[in-house]
Amino acid sequence: MVISYYFLDVLGVSQLFIFGVILLCIIILSGVFISKLAIDPLAEYVTNLQNLSKETLHELNLPISTITTNTQMLKKKLEDEKALKRIERIESACEMLKQRYNELDYLIKMQSKQNIKELSDLKKLLEDRIVFLQRIYPHINFNLQLETFSLEIDKVGLAKVIDNLIDNGVKYSPNSQDIDIKLHNKILTIQDYGIGMDEVELLHIYDNFYQTNKHMQGFGIGLSMVKRFCDENKIELSVTSEVNEGTKVSLKF
Repeated sequence: MVISYYFLDVLGVSQLFIFGVILLCIIILSGVFISKLAIDPLAEYVTNLQNLSKETLHELNLPISTITTNTQMLKKKLEDEKALKRIERIESACEMLKQRYNELDYLIKMQSKQNIKELSDLKKLLEDRIVFLQRIYPHINFNLQLETFSLEIDKVGLAKVIDNLIDNGVKYSPNSQDIDIKLHNKILTIQDYGIGMDEVELLHIYDNFYQTNKHMQGFGIGLSMVKRFCDENKIELSVTSEVNEGTKVSLKF
């Protein structure tokens, strides 16, 4: 009332203007109230989903550890070659479950904005990824030339990038069994000797859902994810390729 009197009698502002201002304030307050009603249940749903994910992650840890421990114990006592191969397949499957476990843990930390960077030995990370990938691609010769290099980075995200690049190299090299991986002077290069790409294809490699070969399995989102990770972590990414000669991907840290 006092404010209305001040505007009307002291400043001589018209009643229509005052009514418009009051109406605008009511609309804004109503919008805030309605937004709050809509957002609060969504925020509660997201919180509950995060809590469920954390609890599920915690519950997964025990069976994975149990399978790993028991397969290692059984392996020591077995001598039959067929039985050992079965155990090795169980170990590989368990290793894949561990990968999914780590990725889920990684996604939860990203969603909660936790600091996920840590000091990492890139040489050791590459060696660990090759040990894992060799089980999936036993026919591939991974030729390593690695220097020791440590950096502070999102280790799980970088492992996903490495896996993706190597997986692409294998997938697009149906007639070659060699993948060269070199870490020198803070530059990581992954070279395959597969089907390669022409200049037109190179222009589209970072597009979501783009695949140079439509008959290959996958969704064409790998290099898009790699590019996004490199941009976020200030890694210089470059790709060179020649048709029927192969492709080389370089990451300059």
